[in-house]
Amino acid sequence: MISVRNVSKSFGAQAVLRKVNLEILPGKTTAVVGPSGVGKSVLLKLIMGILEPDEGEILIGGRSITKARSEAEKNDIRASLGVLFQSAALFDSLTVYDNIAFALRERLFLGEREVHPRVCDMLSALSLEEVAFLLPQQISMATRKRVGMARSLVTEPKVLLFDEPNTGLDPLTGQEVYDLIRESKEKWGFTGVVISHELPEVFQVSDRVAMILGGRIIMEGSPDDLLNSTEPAVFQFLHGRTDGPIKIQ
Repeated sequence: MISVRNVSKSFGAQAVLRKVNLEILPGKTTAVVGPSGVGKSVLLKLIMGILEPDEGEILIGGRSITKARSEAEKNDIRASLGVLFQSAALFDSLTVYDNIAFALRERLFLGEREVHPRVCDMLSALSLEEVAFLLPQQISMATRKRVGMARSLVTEPKVLLFDEPNTGLDPLTGQEVYDLIRESKEKWGFTGVVISHELPEVFQVSDRVAMILGGRIIMEGSPDDLLNSTEPAVFQFLHGRTDGPIKIQ
């Protein structure tokens, strides 16, 4: 579904990603993990076409977002993507209903006759009917994440990207978000990419895991492969050790 081929990205003299190769398989959820600052979110932005790689190519559904010749072509490729950001990134001045409807109106240019039933279906599917006409500041963070998921799903994307979905959340709220991802995946069957530094919690929603360190993917496999790994950096990261090849900044 998504193919990352020999992708490198530097900012000035700092090489963030070095010839990264990664295959995101259709219908599966892949977690991209690693300590803070290793390039996980940079990789996500490259997949979205927000950043351009210095070398290499990224294909989404067989189409190269890297070689897209215009922003319009990029947007056409991005139409297959949905994103759930760290804070849900809702519009504070819009109700829950209007946040969900936003992409239908502004990106797909649908009329209200088409918008209303799709939004209502999503409100019902994610149990948001009671908060439909509240503003984001009037609902809990867990509910905001649910609204963010509804907004992502309403355009019927083939791929959902999750950017650190549990950052800053308490354990109970964080588990609600993982439950939401798992339940939504079972219902809609999307391909998932989860950027996270939370191990092993993220494994519960992951079919595959790729760990980034030093600008490279140092290990890729099933969650069990990482849990059973004796590779020093993987072991150190999994167990939260201060001693090992990963240096604390």
